[in-house]
Amino acid sequence: MRHEEEFLSPDEEAALISIIERLPLARMQYQQYEALRRVVSYGGQYDFSTQKLKEGAPLPSWLDPLRERAGAWAGIAPAAFTHALVAEYQPGTPLGWHRDVPDFEDIVGVSLGHEAVMRLRRYPHEKGSRDTLKLTLPPRSIYLLRGPARWGWQHSVAPTKALRYSITLRTARS
Repeated sequence: MRHEEEFLSPDEEAALISIIERLPLARMQYQQYEALRRVVSYGGQYDFSTQKLKEGAPLPSWLDPLRERAGAWAGIAPAAFTHALVAEYQPGTPLGWHRDVPDFEDIVGVSLGHEAVMRLRRYPHEKGSRDTLKLTLPPRSIYLLRGPARWGWQHSVAPTKALRYSITLRTARS
């Protein structure tokens, strides 16, 4: 795992938030469960009832500058980011324990608006184990999950204290 604060400037963050506020965000569906966070997905839409990645809208051009910068930072060709998930977390919105779906390899996340606390635990998780790491994701920060951090750990986000957005870029698994 790699993490860096102040990846974006305040002006870059404000420009991204301005775009996100106009997107057709909808509550995330996990089979019969409707999550509190609202999202829009590009490059594919994961269907949790069939556990398959379906076709989705192409990645929009407004994400190109972020894909280029995030790719340079992570050592990933910008075109290798084949999926993007834009999420809104209203105050009190959590994200439960998970590993991103197996269709994706590297995961790059950018935090906007307000900080979040990402929790990490080994996967598979041993019942009763309290071994959890916590990482504060300040606004404008970026993180990368690759290799053991991607496949050997689960992550979650504690309920947010204020409005937060995230942009998650993913590469396809070969």
